[in-house]
Amino acid sequence: MTPTQLSALLVELLALPNETEWVEWKHNNDHPEMIAERLSALTNSATLHGRDFGYLVWGVEDGTKNVVGTTFRPRQAKKGNEELENWLMRSQHPQVNFQMHEWTHESDLGGVPVVLFEIPRASHTPIRYGSEEFVRIGSLTKKLKEYPEKERELWATFDRKPFETGTAKADLAGPDVLALLDYDRCLKLLQIPLPTDQQGILNKLADEVLVVHKPGGRYDITNLGAILFATNLTTFDRLGRKALRIIKYKGDGRTETEREWRDAPSQTGYAVAFEAAVAFINSQLPQNEPIGQAFRTEVRVYPEKAVRELVANCLIHQDFSVTGAGPMVEIFAGRMEITNPGEPLVDTLRFLDSPPKSRNEGLAAMMRRMKICEEAGTGIDKAVEAVEEAHLPALNFTVPPGFTRVFMLGQRTFGELDSKQRINACYQHACLRFVQGRRMTNASLRERMGIDDASAAQASRLIRDAVQAGVIKLFDPEARRKNASYVPIWA
Repeated sequence: MTPTQLSALLVELLALPNETEWVEWKHNNDHPEMIAERLSALTNSATLHGRDFGYLVWGVEDGTKNVVGTTFRPRQAKKGNEELENWLMRSQHPQVNFQMHEWTHESDLGGVPVVLFEIPRASHTPIRYGSEEFVRIGSLTKKLKEYPEKERELWATFDRKPFETGTAKADLAGPDVLALLDYDRCLKLLQIPLPTDQQGILNKLADEVLVVHKPGGRYDITNLGAILFATNLTTFDRLGRKALRIIKYKGDGRTETEREWRDAPSQTGYAVAFEAAVAFINSQLPQNEPIGQAFRTEVRVYPEKAVRELVANCLIHQDFSVTGAGPMVEIFAGRMEITNPGEPLVDTLRFLDSPPKSRNEGLAAMMRRMKICEEAGTGIDKAVEAVEEAHLPALNFTVPPGFTRVFMLGQRTFGELDSKQRINACYQHACLRFVQGRRMTNASLRERMGIDDASAAQASRLIRDAVQAGVIKLFDPEARRKNASYVPIWA
């Protein structure tokens, strides 16, 4: 924010009748422990009171609210030998991405230095300093555990406030909004005719909750608008690390990067960048060259349908409250890994049949409207189906702490797969057949795994191993062996 905008914000805060649960005034008190407690209290209280930010302001006299200036210089201050800003960041768990502003405000005393900490609301869990979570009760800072009704209310609030409706950038003029969002691409993807004037465009963006009207002809850009349609995500402080990253490595390790996606769309919003991202991934994938009747054709090892669906799922289902990490696609010689922040809301074994469940329902709904992802949560089904049609090893979904990752492996013969990979393929085949209204048989599994009819005993042994592993079961225990069919264990 510019000094003019900061002074306007200060005047707006000073107009409040009293010091509130989400605003606190200070003159010169700069004790680090005090500031750390206030950060925890103000972020939690902002959530409780439906505010996107809490504010800690130096240079204002408590009680009178006279703007008298301050000697506090946060960027020069230290805690021990460590810079104060870095120490404060480390003191909050999870970390709070607060912003420090210093400027000269014109008051009755002339130009005086003022400091303002802009503290975003807690989004998914109470923020603590050290081992304690704090909250504001009136104008006092208290330990949250001493007010159990506030703690219950705070947790309930996390369930009510979706990421998409949060503010990515506040208090903008109309032309600034249109410079920050690719509105032309947005309206084309949503199949909305482009209005002929600026106000008409802004009204359409507001109708889609991509921006919010504010008094005085100003606007806030919502997280939904920024994450999908930003012309550059790095201009949005809290979303800059959420751009999709694509890296191709030499060989099967991460020691040597061959190429990274740095083309113009790489820092734009997901909807703007999606087609270019998928095209870049496909251009970096290894290819086979089967020879047809007359011409040599190039076929990529990983089917594009699977790549599209898995990348879209990675974007939609990430946990945006995880700071410092974003969605990533890594391409190796013999595999591809797609990773997003946040552990899944459903068991990975139930990805194919569970009803769609996302942390980001608004984001998912809009991406479906733009046909970037599948309706009704069928994207994983289509990815698994595409992998089976290409006779690739089954997708492997894993949950490293704080993340969700899917592995796509290149071509492998049945003999090159280990026992876990074979059982995983058998289980996913049974799941896919079940959701399609069919059942797995020895014959269908042989076709899936590329086992010839003369080696049917291999398929029988794999089915037996999968049954013993507890992932599939006989559909009809009374059926004769040659008529046996199988379904997932949960069916």
